[in-house]
Amino acid sequence: MTSAVFDSACRRCDRLAEFLDQVKLQHPDYFCRPVPAFGAPDPGLLVVGLAPGMHGANASGRPFTGDHAGILLYRTLHKYGFASAPESKSADDGLRLIDCRITNAVKCLPPQNKPSGGEIKQCREYLWSELDNFRSGGVVLALGSIAHRSVVAAFGQRQRDAVFGHGVEHVMPRGITLIDSYHCSRYNTQTRRLTTAMFEQVFSRARALLA
Repeated sequence: MTSAVFDSACRRCDRLAEFLDQVKLQHPDYFCRPVPAFGAPDPGLLVVGLAPGMHGANASGRPFTGDHAGILLYRTLHKYGFASAPESKSADDGLRLIDCRITNAVKCLPPQNKPSGGEIKQCREYLWSELDNFRSGGVVLALGSIAHRSVVAAFGQRQRDAVFGHGVEHVMPRGITLIDSYHCSRYNTQTRRLTTAMFEQVFSRARALLA
């Protein structure tokens, strides 16, 4: 797979670029660009989400910052020693991630939070670059099935050999462990498809693997 260095001015996906232009007109103070990864430059844990949320990362410019999904994520990161504080308020709030980095499978806000297959594939070049430089023996935590499939594909592995399931672990190249989790979205947490205990379970396992 071809890798690509992250480009904050990327407009390779016409539909996403045009949608961001429309959102910027409605919300001039929003970030409305491809959202860069956030955290330590050489982490042991890489958290991979789906895509920026409309009023979250797309507004703030930091993954999982400003919307419901980030509440449980940052609280849990802090509990397990991966974040300096339990809340991410803004891109300039002084929060630090410790041996952890957060990125998304798709860097731009998609309409209705649903990127197309072509958009996911196009953005996978950026994900591959992040994984190519990722520490051997580290842990990748995929939030949701789309992030999971994108990580598996970026590693050049077969999907049928790494089926998504909450808490399931998969061995990737260079001794990297991929752990799956249901996404910490408002829908999943409110319907209790994902509970706090379930989410903490995967972070506890990640911490143990990195010990």
